[in-house]
Order: sequence, then structure tokens, then C-alpha cells
Amino acid sequence: MFCRLLCALACVLACARAAAPDPARFAQVQIEPSKTSIYLGVVSLTLPVFQRASARYESSYSAKVMPYFFLNEKGRISVDVSDEALAKLARGEAIEFTGRAVREDGVERRVEGKATPADATGGKVKVRVFVTKSVELIFNSTYRLDPKPAANRN
Repeated sequence: MFCRLLCALACVLACARAAAPDPARFAQVQIEPSKTSIYLGVVSLTLPVFQRASARYESSYSAKVMPYFFLNEKGRISVDVSDEALAKLARGEAIEFTGRAVREDGVERRVEGKATPADATGGKVKVRVFVTKSVELIFNSTYRLDPKPAANRN
């Protein structure tokens, strides 16, 4: 009885290990610049390459508000994406994520989103930035997995 249980446990662990995504494949994510409309204007969001550290992706951001240039902002953004969520993404399943953006002056904004794979290396992403309790900006863009470190690109 104990041998059967031990064999079953070994099979489960082997399957779990085989289903785990290659960490190098998810080391970096590039999100294309995107825009969203606001009352009498447009907000453009630019995000450099996200770097994965533990169960979190981190990057900086720049938001330009036209024609309200005085509302432009820059800061840091981080989103939590667990290893289980990455495994779902590797299987071609959509995932949801949460995170936060912090402006240079320390003001925090809640971030939520959904990534939907189109193929093994990228897909669509929807990012919601909660500016106030009643105002949220929704950015639709695409993402691309990029396992190459930025320093090694040719």
C-alpha cells in the first residue's frame, strides 16, 4: 500500500515538474505602447521591457496626457504573476493579474489586467489603471515574451 502511494506521489511530482514553464522563456515581457481616450483627450502609455523577479514583473512607465500635458506622469509599475499563472499562459490559457503603479511623487494606483495568448510567444493584454475610486483607464495592447536579456540583443 505504501509503495503504491509513493509511486503515485512520484508520478504527480513528475507531471507537475513537466508542466512547469521554462523560467527563461518568461524572464522578460515587452508590452507595446497603447492609448486610451479620456474626455477631450488621449492618454498614451509607454512601458519599457518588464523584468521578472520572483513572482512579479517590474518596469517603469510613462503616461502622456494630450492636450493636458500638465497631467503627464512617470513612475514604476509591478504586476504579480504566479508560477501557476505562467503555466496556464504556457498552455494557451488566459490569465488575470493584479499589481500597482507608483508615480514619482509616491501616489499609488491599483492595476488589474488580463493576458490572452495568441501563440507561444505573445498575445493580447488589457490593463486597467484605477486613477481614482470612480475613474479607471483601460489600455488594450499586445505582449511579447522575450527571454533575451536587453544587454545581449543585437
